[in-house]
Amino acid sequence: MPTTAADTDEELLSRAVGELVLRTGLPVAFGGFERANAVEVTSIVGSRTPYLSGLVVHAERGLGGRALVERRPRLALDYRSSRNITHDYDRAVLGEGISTLFAVPIVVAGRSRGVLYCGSWETTAFGENTARAALAVASGLGTELRVREEVGRRLALLAPQEPTVDVSAREELREAYAALRRISADVTDNGIRARLADIERRLAELTRDRTAPLEALDVRLSPREVDVLSCAALGQTNAEIAKTLSLREGTVKSYLQSAMSKLDASTRHAAVARARRAGLLP
Repeated sequence: MPTTAADTDEELLSRAVGELVLRTGLPVAFGGFERANAVEVTSIVGSRTPYLSGLVVHAERGLGGRALVERRPRLALDYRSSRNITHDYDRAVLGEGISTLFAVPIVVAGRSRGVLYCGSWETTAFGENTARAALAVASGLGTELRVREEVGRRLALLAPQEPTVDVSAREELREAYAALRRISADVTDNGIRARLADIERRLAELTRDRTAPLEALDVRLSPREVDVLSCAALGQTNAEIAKTLSLREGTVKSYLQSAMSKLDASTRHAAVARARRAGLLP
């Protein structure tokens, strides 16, 4: 089954444990992620007893602890008599009745993130194909985890950061915004206007003060009201705005009064400030 962005690490682990049983043909599989230098078993498939539930395997201890530290698979064909491992977890493993046990580390970017186990209740001839199947499942899980980490890292880099635009640069951006508004007013092609509007939104986002939350306003300014306010934000008088936008001075005054009324502001400066807090102006 394909994974999705919504899958959690535990869901990926659970899926991998299920695949171990299907691909190796062994009846029992379990696994967990490394936390505080130990692996806590959180996913189990095929067990006949509760002994494996909640098992915590410490680094270097048992079959899985060695696989975790050495970052390579470990095999016990006859777990009970094996002299190559510590037997700290005999109560859980032998309590389940496991005889043959294979432990594979989940390696992500050179670091062991956990361990997958698969085994049988009888001493079983452990072939190369079985080992390859288990290694492929662990490798696939490691790849999925690495991709998730990389996506998370890139999203973090793309997340909004504290503003670094200085005062002079912010004013230049606001002037560019006002100029774009003037150009957009003369454009009749809807596609071009939409692209200009996208640039305007990006400029407004660049200059927004991220230390203060956006003010929620149920206000819809007309395009011309935004044009007039963007010029007023640059300190232009009514006469200067009229010349810039090729409007009558009385028309500019009317647009300003309408915008001020919608924004519940008593002055043009207050209207500009509130429009900025609402993200309507840069």
